[in-house]
Amino acid sequence: MKNYIYILTFLSTIGNFQSCSTPSTEKEEIVIIDTVEVEIDSSAYIYAINVDSMTVEQNVVKRNQSLADILTASNVEYKEIFKLANNAKPVFDVRRLKVGKDYTLLFTNDSISKLNYFIYQEDPINYVVFDLIDSCNVYRGEKPVEIVKKEVASDIQLSLYQSLIDLDESPALVNELADVFAWQIDFFHIQKGDAFKVVFYEKEVDGTVVGIDHIEAALFTHQGKDYYAFDYNYNGKKEYFDEFGNSLRKEFLKAPLHFSRISSSFSRKRFHPVQKRYKAHLGTDYAAPIGTPIHSVGDGEIVAAQYSKYNGNYVKVRHNSVYTTQYLHMSKIKKGIRRGVKIKQGDIIGYVGKTGLATGAHLCYRFWKNGKQVDPRRQEIPSSDPLPDSVVQEYQEIIMPIKLELDKVDLITSN
Repeated sequence: MKNYIYILTFLSTIGNFQSCSTPSTEKEEIVIIDTVEVEIDSSAYIYAINVDSMTVEQNVVKRNQSLADILTASNVEYKEIFKLANNAKPVFDVRRLKVGKDYTLLFTNDSISKLNYFIYQEDPINYVVFDLIDSCNVYRGEKPVEIVKKEVASDIQLSLYQSLIDLDESPALVNELADVFAWQIDFFHIQKGDAFKVVFYEKEVDGTVVGIDHIEAALFTHQGKDYYAFDYNYNGKKEYFDEFGNSLRKEFLKAPLHFSRISSSFSRKRFHPVQKRYKAHLGTDYAAPIGTPIHSVGDGEIVAAQYSKYNGNYVKVRHNSVYTTQYLHMSKIKKGIRRGVKIKQGDIIGYVGKTGLATGAHLCYRFWKNGKQVDPRRQEIPSSDPLPDSVVQEYQEIIMPIKLELDKVDLITSN
């Protein structure tokens, strides 16, 4: 790709350039003579700065290392560091340099080797530039992001995560797929032989994948049943629908946690590990690290948020006159979660722990229907409203070529 820069040839009444610490107070009179289009080498640019005549050093922030530590090691005076920190306040808190984050130093390529720029990379896309040339200016920038369309398909032998990793795909795609099918698929009960196909758009920076832009369409085959999902914007709201225009969103999520394993399925009889006797286990246990966020499976009102000897820290949610859910053994209840508080589906209500009668870190999830405790995985949960009939025909015309593309994606069979 060719890049061009427009160079202005001009005359100026003042010829000397001012440093960071000594900003000019005089006015320059500039007279433009001509404009020339020049092809440039984009490889000579880093963070939109021409580094052709500079020395580039790259490093990572070390433990207990501050901005002052980095800059003083590059012979920057304290008065300039103070000015940079002060100028940065509206843009970036210099006290928030994080261990392991990348930074770049740009020096003059001469015997003096003076530092011109310090660039802190907040994440793969966003960065902060500390300009020591232009009056200690501090500003934010973003690396160009390329959106790349991809297709992937595979059967599952061990887990969805492992299948995607084996295909050299980003783990972020696992999260996106789980979010799309959060109401249809119990990802804690994926079976060998389940399969998926996905058409999606990936974010790339400098040729490296940095995230998933969105999933356009997906097909997940679980326990012999096909589940389709198509991205569709209805009334200004992005949502996923099946091939018939039914919303994938339901009244309850399939599970209150993301990506853990179920350690004890719902059972009327289970050997209790603490009480050393067989008793009904009217709940589903999810083994997960302490501190893992717990999400309410549906909209509702908090009817209990407290501690008890056996349940430990727990939260109980009444969703409507039919359904109630309960979440036990939390390490802590989220701040603000108390009796009478209204919550939305997916809201965090607490964190996994092992309080009360528990041998290890896990969540015990309980589900009531009409006052009777039942297995949530066996319940037929109501769906959200489908697309209106007046829209369905247009919707199906839009998704038809996408569905054909999805169906044609070759399924890779794992060894």
